Amino acid sequence: MADLIVNLPNHPFGVAPTLPNVDLSKHPSGIVPTPQNVVSTVNLGCKLDLKSIASQARDAKYAPERFCALSMKIADPKTTALIFASGKMVCTGAKSEHQSKAAAEKFVRIIQELGFPEAQFSDFKIQNIVCSCDVKFPIRLDGLANSEAGSSTYEPERFPGLTYRMKQPKVVVRIFQSGKLVITGAKTRDEIYAAFEKIYPILTQFKWKNQP
Repeated sequence: MADLIVNLPNHPFGVAPTLPNVDLSKHPSGIVPTPQNVVSTVNLGCKLDLKSIASQARDAKYAPERFCALSMKIADPKTTALIFASGKMVCTGAKSEHQSKAAAEKFVRIIQELGFPEAQFSDFKIQNIVCSCDVKFPIRLDGLANSEAGSSTYEPERFPGLTYRMKQPKVVVRIFQSGKLVITGAKTRDEIYAAFEKIYPILTQFKWKNQP
């Protein structure tokens, strides 16, 4: 759903990009970062023969000379698992915590059906949530970098965005001149939301002056 611009009479910045029915008590900016990738881990609790799994599974790749884990993909939800011989598994690509758990459970069932019935779905943990959003105005990254020198890294000749390392909550925010942001490193959405609401007022200070 596309972002809408709405007038908020009591909003600290007057006008903010927002989505319908946004809870402004939780999202004062009117912007809700959208999950793009949820990374989770599972412990299957048993040793695995990755070569055997690769020979039977569809959409599985195993090249031990290049990487020690087997890569397996499923279409629903669209995710990829990295499966290790130790029984550890990393699931990536889900768009929500629920999807990530459902995908991990599905990968475990596949492994069970491929000759490892002792494999268990245990110790499921969300390790990283990557979200993106758009503040709808261009940002002066050089000014932001100078003002937030202790937290920022900006080397446009190497990477077009500014990297902002926040201590509390402990996340990394990649900020682009276009106004687009990518927030990573959080284990919960509340951490993502808190980080964005913390940095949004700072970003408004470095809005290009020729913008309304």
